[in-house]
Amino acid sequence: MTTAVWDYLPEYEAERADILDAVDTVFRSGRLVLGDSVQGFEREYAERHGLRHCVSCDNGTNALVLGLRALGVGRGDEVITVSNTAAPTVVAIDQVGATPVFVDIRAEDYLMNTDLVAAAITERTKCLLPVHLYGQCVDMAPLTALAAEHGLVVLEDCAQSHGATHHGRIAGTMGDAAAFSFYPTKVLGAYGDGGAVVTDQDEVAESLRRLRYYGMEKQYYVTSTPGHNSRLDEVHAEILRRKLRRFDDYLAGRRRVAARYAERLSDTDLVLPAITAGNDHVYYLYVVRHPRRDEIIERLRGYGIELNVSYRWPVHTMSGFAHLGYQAGDLPVTERLADEIFSLPMYPSLPEDLQDKVIDALIEVLATL
Repeated sequence: MTTAVWDYLPEYEAERADILDAVDTVFRSGRLVLGDSVQGFEREYAERHGLRHCVSCDNGTNALVLGLRALGVGRGDEVITVSNTAAPTVVAIDQVGATPVFVDIRAEDYLMNTDLVAAAITERTKCLLPVHLYGQCVDMAPLTALAAEHGLVVLEDCAQSHGATHHGRIAGTMGDAAAFSFYPTKVLGAYGDGGAVVTDQDEVAESLRRLRYYGMEKQYYVTSTPGHNSRLDEVHAEILRRKLRRFDDYLAGRRRVAARYAERLSDTDLVLPAITAGNDHVYYLYVVRHPRRDEIIERLRGYGIELNVSYRWPVHTMSGFAHLGYQAGDLPVTERLADEIFSLPMYPSLPEDLQDKVIDALIEVLATL
């Protein structure tokens, strides 16, 4: 049996009755689109963040697209972000007609090096888009100060950071708006695609609701373009409502798995995740580093263990973004770490014996390099 970095089946077996009840609840409700489950989830997710608004949508990529559009970002604008991220972060910027501008990351936590942002601001800069990667937050104080100084908007990419906190503030509450993904692997995951944008700004929320529904404010009448068909399905919303009640248990499970890795791998030459001061890490991924990464991954396949690299190719090196004009060496820390990072299995229902299998095999491989 192959051990994978993520598996939803143990969780499903434990929660099957509630999940099937959620599906039945929706099917018996008489409304399958933008009904009670979507409205209830949006209300509860906003409340969890202490914000007035949550506007759900069909996936995390469109959450970014809608968030950018609602904040007024469009053609001719520049958005400062990082290249060490999932490609959808940059795809969303491209989709609204804006230009991504990359700054390098910090070697210690793989997050945006906020010391480099001021130099990247130009007269075309409209938005700062920090990515709270792997489960912990970017240092937000310098970004919000720069945004205030230059009249910029801040959209947080929280796809990997549900529940993470930064100096006591929860991810998604430190900018003008924040985009979330509920892809099944996420800290809060649906049983399919899903996304949402949270904000405390009434006008942004009103714009988001129009944008996700063709640009309509009332049925069959478009008031603003371009609109989208980007609604969260009722079934996913109801499942997310149920899972939100167990969210703290999911966080505790991830931190328990992370603590076991830290304890048993501390004497190896792997570089283990570092928690930045002021952060509470939620370990969406457990990312480690080693200069002989590819050899380690290949040898672990012989033990029936498949590991993942998030992300092997920085976005600025992809052929699909060659038009941006970046060259090898432009983001040296990002490029170096992309050759060394890899992810160990991480999900709250990871059985202890499977985790031990990975740890034991990893220790054995490292000892023979």
